[in-house]
Amino acid sequence: MEFLFFCLGAVVVMACFLARRQLAAFPAQKPSDYFDDYTILDMKERLNGNMVCEGVIFGPLGRVTSSFVADFNVAWDGDTAEIKEHFVYDDSSTQDRVWTITLGEGGSFTATAPDVPGVGRGRQCGSTIHMRYPITLPSDVGGHTLQTVDWIYLTEDGTMINRSQFRKFGVKVAELVATIRRKG
Repeated sequence: MEFLFFCLGAVVVMACFLARRQLAAFPAQKPSDYFDDYTILDMKERLNGNMVCEGVIFGPLGRVTSSFVADFNVAWDGDTAEIKEHFVYDDSSTQDRVWTITLGEGGSFTATAPDVPGVGRGRQCGSTIHMRYPITLPSDVGGHTLQTVDWIYLTEDGTMINRSQFRKFGVKVAELVATIRRKG
């Protein structure tokens, strides 16, 4: 009988955890939550030209594990953008990535990059950009493929705040918080 109550308690705790994650946590946000925001984040206007990104990466225990500064060069050709990113981390290591973003109907878009297996899918709504995609880490840090939930929020002065969570088997293993702004 005690074992039955233990199992029942474990099921209740797990159900509460899953309900919280689906209804109230970071991944539960929807682009439509920001539909009526004070300003519109037009990707062609706000993500364009030379930009700088500064941020920190938190590990699974919530402690900062790394910081970085990145230069972004964003060029649009019609509804397609190429975003060249060059990261310099606090340990002096570097990383380069090139995204290709293609705008679709109703604020939707797709995104590809060499370390993104498949296609990332996103949506711009109100003052936000939301995207979900898998990303494969470099081999020197394990080469794992993580599922990413990425949000960018536009502030009133034009700076964008990026918050991303990375999960493996549904468990958060890292989080990134960064600012993105025009250079100069």
